[in-house]
Amino acid sequence: MRTPISVPGKVALISGAARGQGRAHALTLAAAGADIVAIDSCAPIPSAEYPMPAPEDLRRTGKAVEELDRRVLTRQVDIRDQTALEAVVADAVTEFGGIDIVCANAAIVSVGRSWELTDEQWQLTLDVDLTGTWRTVKTVIPSMIERGRGGSIIMTASVAGTQGMPNLGAYVAAKHGVMGLMKTMANELGPFGIRVNAVQPGVVRTPIVEHNPSLLGLFRPDLPAPTLADAEEGLRSIGSLPVAWLEPDEVSAAVLYLASDAARHVTGISIPVDAGAITR
Repeated sequence: MRTPISVPGKVALISGAARGQGRAHALTLAAAGADIVAIDSCAPIPSAEYPMPAPEDLRRTGKAVEELDRRVLTRQVDIRDQTALEAVVADAVTEFGGIDIVCANAAIVSVGRSWELTDEQWQLTLDVDLTGTWRTVKTVIPSMIERGRGGSIIMTASVAGTQGMPNLGAYVAAKHGVMGLMKTMANELGPFGIRVNAVQPGVVRTPIVEHNPSLLGLFRPDLPAPTLADAEEGLRSIGSLPVAWLEPDEVSAAVLYLASDAARHVTGISIPVDAGAITR
């Protein structure tokens, strides 16, 4: 008999939780029984061509988790800041007793041909998307090991983690790195009962896509500032299924599975949630 997937009594730390996929992961896991540690920088990124989340966005995530009758700890944390990460993990251990699930989700994207990206665009993308993922995970791991209850780490990669995608060189390089890090950590952490996996989203309707004219311009180069609707036809051609984009909670369904005991013997793999883009 099939039963709903749940994570009762678990504590999940989610980066990039102020909006988009991070918020969806927080609410999905909370609805399935987890308490939430929601972190986000909520600050401008110099090279970003789309609006970054504000502190109010993170507060909305926290309120939405509380409305699901779960406990939540929200903190403005830049995942490039090791000291800040250590502080929030210490607070979570004090308040909740430990962390069972990590969703290393925060990321940025810069658009441009690889040799035309600025040093700032290249370095910021790698610092956030790859090194920030490593810092997030590495900060939680010692307390997971010490607690002795195992755990689940889910890294947000991308279809760009296994494909070469023109005009996204820094993002592709970072996400390939995330995939390698995930596989390595799965081997390192298996003896401690800690599983490490990834999700590979395709195009997801979040602000990083929806309000990013440079990214959408890859599909409508004839327009100076294309909207998501303008790019819909081109986006629909990416995958094998007839959809232009996915909603964040469709990725969260895969995250919930990997976080749960339903995947207790699953480690070192990635789940594409991409409408068939990788196999296209």
